[in-house]
Amino acid sequence: MSSVTRPDEKVVDIPEELYDAASKRNYRRLRFFGKGGFAKCYEIVDVATKEVFAGKIVSKKLMLKHNQKEKMTQEITIHRSLNHKNIVGFHSFFDDPLNIYIVLELCKKRSMMELHKRRKFITDYECRYYMHQVMTGVKYLHDKHIIHRDLKLGNLFLNDNLHVKIGDFGLATKIEFEGERKKTLCGTPNYIAPEILNKKGHSYEVDIWSIGCVMYTLLVGKPPFETKSLKDTYSRIRKCEYRLPPTLRKSAADMICAMLQSDPVKRPLINKLFDFEFLTTGHIPSSLPISCLTMAPRADQLEPPERLNRKPLSEMNGGGDDTRFESSFLKNNLHDAITASGMISRHNDTYRTDIEALHRELTKLFLAKPPRLANNLDDENTDPAVQPLFWVSKWVDYSDKYGFGYQLSDEGMGVMFNDTTKLIMLANGHNVHFIDKEGQETYWDVNNFPQHLEKKMKLLTYFKRYMMEHLVKAGAGAVNVESDQLSRIPHMHTWFRTMCAVVMHLTNGTVQLNFSDHQKIILCPLMRAVTLMDNNKNFRTYRFQTIIDQGCSNDLYTKLRYAHEKIKKLLEKLT
Repeated sequence: MSSVTRPDEKVVDIPEELYDAASKRNYRRLRFFGKGGFAKCYEIVDVATKEVFAGKIVSKKLMLKHNQKEKMTQEITIHRSLNHKNIVGFHSFFDDPLNIYIVLELCKKRSMMELHKRRKFITDYECRYYMHQVMTGVKYLHDKHIIHRDLKLGNLFLNDNLHVKIGDFGLATKIEFEGERKKTLCGTPNYIAPEILNKKGHSYEVDIWSIGCVMYTLLVGKPPFETKSLKDTYSRIRKCEYRLPPTLRKSAADMICAMLQSDPVKRPLINKLFDFEFLTTGHIPSSLPISCLTMAPRADQLEPPERLNRKPLSEMNGGGDDTRFESSFLKNNLHDAITASGMISRHNDTYRTDIEALHRELTKLFLAKPPRLANNLDDENTDPAVQPLFWVSKWVDYSDKYGFGYQLSDEGMGVMFNDTTKLIMLANGHNVHFIDKEGQETYWDVNNFPQHLEKKMKLLTYFKRYMMEHLVKAGAGAVNVESDQLSRIPHMHTWFRTMCAVVMHLTNGTVQLNFSDHQKIILCPLMRAVTLMDNNKNFRTYRFQTIIDQGCSNDLYTKLRYAHEKIKKLLEKLT
């Protein structure tokens, strides 16, 4: 069986065409966007206006089964009463005999959970940007006597401009009278406040506690009370037992400590949070570049002393059902020789960690002997949220003379020169980053660069022109935006070619293999996922765990086996 979705949960229960009788609007269901507790999410488009929304679709059967009706009514009642730039927009809801449909603002850049997985921890500069918006949204809620009760990275969504939108009001509640204390046990283990656990009655202060957990997670890289077991986590929360690393700026540590206090009365009210030194003395940027979802921003643009982590990221998305590669492919090619490769610069430790993690994950996958299926798993087993943000869309190997040129999916490009230095040009065609043999970055632009880079700049332009003319359907001209001054995009760390594939390793942890059948796979150690991209740039992204549990197509299995072997070669190169 090619799919593991039980028949009664099949997508056939969700029609292609959706009609909202109250507003007389027709919607068409587009691509699968993800799933949560009881809901499946699709992109949907208003047929008349062509506006695209998120359609949160909940099966009535599931709701009956789990007494979810009251909770759903409460969620809709609260969410539809809200209108704020930092709250996911609520457009409408309607139903048919099978489902309830909630039409929401679409947040294409997913949630801060994916940001956290790709980046581990972020700079103070970025943290101020996100926290200010989270607090602005929560202040609006508290002013309307609403407690969210489930503030966590996964419920803080990001739109195309990386503006924060608070979503998922399934646990939200309204305070009906001054001093009311709620008694429900609810929340997410890592972010749950001690007074909820102790069932003492709780109010607005639980949101302040959660904001403290969010801020800690963003700056430190893991939630403050996280342990391997729920029991230990709850015990730590009750004792308010967490560690602040010495690398934290004092003003950030002070703000976190104020929020993470056992006694709710001692926590600051939401409007008092804006007065903390962490937010008042540092610059709060008005925008951030999309590259910040995967790479730390430029150090030269941040105020010192900032911790700039060279920690990578990764993630991808894939698709395709081409079975031209039979298992004979592995017999003939698994150990094929490397025919060309890039020289490796020094300072590989950070990058090697990612490759080791990826090798470990794939080894685990093959030891689990996942079922081999005739076709790819269906949409509901994919995880679009973990698809890659950057991948190599074009490449040209001129290493016999100068180096290896490539273009990224965002139309940024780079050259890895034979002397191991690298030049990168952002998609705006203006900002240029130079990385020397020691891995040090300097930032220039096409009209302003040192003389020693002149030849390399000429070669970069040559590579760019070649790829534009021979390889690329020229995209719409990229514009130079203010946030490009902060942008750092992933670049090629190393690459090699074999008879069957080009293997490319980017500095955000991603490993991409372009096969001779024109399919690509992109592997991400941080998201623990693989994206399969077919010749038509269709993506299907699977978490490794999904493949272990449900299996994968023979073709994808073959490509993963090949990738596993080549990643071993990559590790040897990096050692």
